Amino acid sequence: MAILKIENISKRFFEKQALNDVSLAVNSGEIYGLLGPNGAGKTTLIRIINQILMPDSGTIFFDNEPIKQRHLVQIGYLPEERGLYRSMRVFEQLLFLAQLRGLSKSEATVQIEYWLAKFDIADWKKKRIEELSKGMAQKVQFIGSVLHNPKLLILDEPLSGFDPLNVELILSTLKELKEQGKTIILSTHNMKSVEEICDRAALIYNAKKVCEGSVLELREAIKKGHYGVRFKGNMIAFVNALWTDFELIDKRELGGNRFEAVVAMRSAADFEDLLKSMLGQVKLEAAWEIMPSMQDVFLQQVQEEDTNQKLEA
Repeated sequence: MAILKIENISKRFFEKQALNDVSLAVNSGEIYGLLGPNGAGKTTLIRIINQILMPDSGTIFFDNEPIKQRHLVQIGYLPEERGLYRSMRVFEQLLFLAQLRGLSKSEATVQIEYWLAKFDIADWKKKRIEELSKGMAQKVQFIGSVLHNPKLLILDEPLSGFDPLNVELILSTLKELKEQGKTIILSTHNMKSVEEICDRAALIYNAKKVCEGSVLELREAIKKGHYGVRFKGNMIAFVNALWTDFELIDKRELGGNRFEAVVAMRSAADFEDLLKSMLGQVKLEAAWEIMPSMQDVFLQQVQEEDTNQKLEA
């Protein structure tokens, strides 16, 4: 069931079309990737969901109701532009954000203490925001977006500026929130994180939605029938074994008569045929299907859209 439905949203700023008839649905309990290059319209869409901007046309539904200001207490929002008050102390800042979302001081204090400990910054609660490193300040802002226990969490570039350890901390936290039944919209340029944690994703480009689906469906849609093989033996024997059903695309010597190769299927051959062709010719160590990455999906969809626009022009 969709917790958030976006139907035919359009938005223009003077001569610039920021969103053009965008529709998508975010299901309850999933992590949904919102992808696209800078200027594509992602942040505009997120601001419309959060009632910061109003659309020129279209409707957004939250829990099957047209979204209103009263629904915002059930939404957590981490904007791309960090907006903490530099002179405030960490605890005071978080208390302020929690009370804006309707928590009492006692309720907020319990949540603040929990999240500061979880993110290992409890010792910094009396420090002023201006004394924090960029990474610590980002942790504080992330905490501010989840203190009120929202049903829907919208994160705009939450991994920007984090080192690998803190990226892993945020991703593991998002997985935990999903297990608790939360719904998460993740707007990011980090395609590896999309592959790792997102259930479904949509790509927005030039103000339009160009594709939407499960991460696996999007990757499978552009796969080329390439397979990787690692074996020990003679490369000539390996090539001969491919015969007419397969084509050698690339190879790499690993040393000690061990090789890795990339092959493409021809005709009606399948993966099982590839394995059978290797038997008795080389010592097969591993074989796997080569799946396109979300980066590949992103680039191909953008290139196809650019080509279509040129043809239309």
